[in-house]
Amino acid sequence: MAEEHGGRRRPRLVLIASPLQGHMTPMIHLATFLHSKAFFSITIAHSELNPPDPSNHPDFTFLPLRDNLSSTSDFAGAVKFLQTLNDNCKPLFKQHLVNIVNAQKDTSSSDHQKESTVVVIYDNLMYFAGSVAGDLGLPSIMLRTSSASFFPVINIIPQLHQQGRFPVQGKDYRFNCFAFTDGSSEIVPELHPLRYKDLPFSGISIEQTLETINMIIPKTPPSAILWNTLEFLESSALTIIRDHYKVPVFTIGPLHKIIPTPSTSFLEEDTSCITWLDKQAPKSVVYVSLGSLAKVDEKISIEMAWGIANSNQPFVWVVRPGSVRGFEWIEFLPEGLVAEMKTRGLIVKWAPQKDVLAHFAVGGFWSHCGWNSTLESMFEGVPMLCQPFELDQKVNCRNLSDVWKIGVEVVVERGEIEGVIRRVLVSKEGEEMKERALEIQEKVKVAVSHGGSSQNSLKELVEYILSL
Repeated sequence: MAEEHGGRRRPRLVLIASPLQGHMTPMIHLATFLHSKAFFSITIAHSELNPPDPSNHPDFTFLPLRDNLSSTSDFAGAVKFLQTLNDNCKPLFKQHLVNIVNAQKDTSSSDHQKESTVVVIYDNLMYFAGSVAGDLGLPSIMLRTSSASFFPVINIIPQLHQQGRFPVQGKDYRFNCFAFTDGSSEIVPELHPLRYKDLPFSGISIEQTLETINMIIPKTPPSAILWNTLEFLESSALTIIRDHYKVPVFTIGPLHKIIPTPSTSFLEEDTSCITWLDKQAPKSVVYVSLGSLAKVDEKISIEMAWGIANSNQPFVWVVRPGSVRGFEWIEFLPEGLVAEMKTRGLIVKWAPQKDVLAHFAVGGFWSHCGWNSTLESMFEGVPMLCQPFELDQKVNCRNLSDVWKIGVEVVVERGEIEGVIRRVLVSKEGEEMKERALEIQEKVKVAVSHGGSSQNSLKELVEYILSL
């Protein structure tokens, strides 16, 4: 019988992700894989904000949690948002979990089967789920959707603060996208090649920084940790993580390529850009998208527009409605500039990013360097233009430019932008970057194929869950 394993029913998995695109998407991919490969019963608990579409996943059970939030920007800072999200979702999640456990017991006693284990798999931002599982004596597995390299960085920040090295005194280095001549450009010796300006949380107070780190690094380690990354890509960071937690760590990325799933995008995708790309020359187009959350000042957006226009290269530019502060969409652009840009490219509200990156015409990806976007670009062998904003994005940017050498930092000034687009798309340096990107692409494809490190890790994960 499919639900049985060694005389015991297979565990029921309860998965919970935060209402952020970059967290919900990998969790749905993971749930789809675990259901298809091991016949696990899947329950998805989720906040009412940005819920998944149950009709896309008819085999799953969905449990909405009251969060009393209307948007991710309800609060001025991430700390208050995360605290409110976790506090509001916790009571109902605990009640759901108790009901599931009791239902398992009732079923097992009525059909003389051994009761099956309930296993909680939770996104690290929904940290309450780990504590609830612990209170109920249930095994819990944490899914980390950031780069592994982010962990050593946030783990050392309290120490750097105690030593008076963070934040850099008297300097505001909130955005990597401007040039710096002060101490924030110095290397952090313990984190080479990261600079002080690559450290996260530079836009908030040190008190909020330490509070956030305290929230997202669990006091009690989960039973195991899943990381949406690849063993070959971040081996040194993964060694630090394993030494720190001393629990099984499974590297299972990139999850978006492990198993096909229906689109999980919170925004409607404009697929017309694919038809337009079909008419462009190979590797000639720069694709510009700064993710699902970033908000950009008008001044930065106008510099971006002039840089794109002056580069004379074809482009697809995603401008999310409301993403430019003070504007509904692209009203910030001068009329003449819009007309000029239309002769060479497209501006869309949202794009099917995986399809765009896989298209033969795309030669560069100008990105905020979120981890999902980074993995998607790597899988397609597309070099990156890096404009990070916060959290692991700045760490990813530095790794892309200085470790993996398949990306280049963007300084937001129209002349710099024009130059960097041309460097990536049409220069000898860009050709060398594309070659390195293709080498990494091959390694990623090996990892996700049969017998590769990520496939083996997923197989070990299934066995691990069955052993609980």
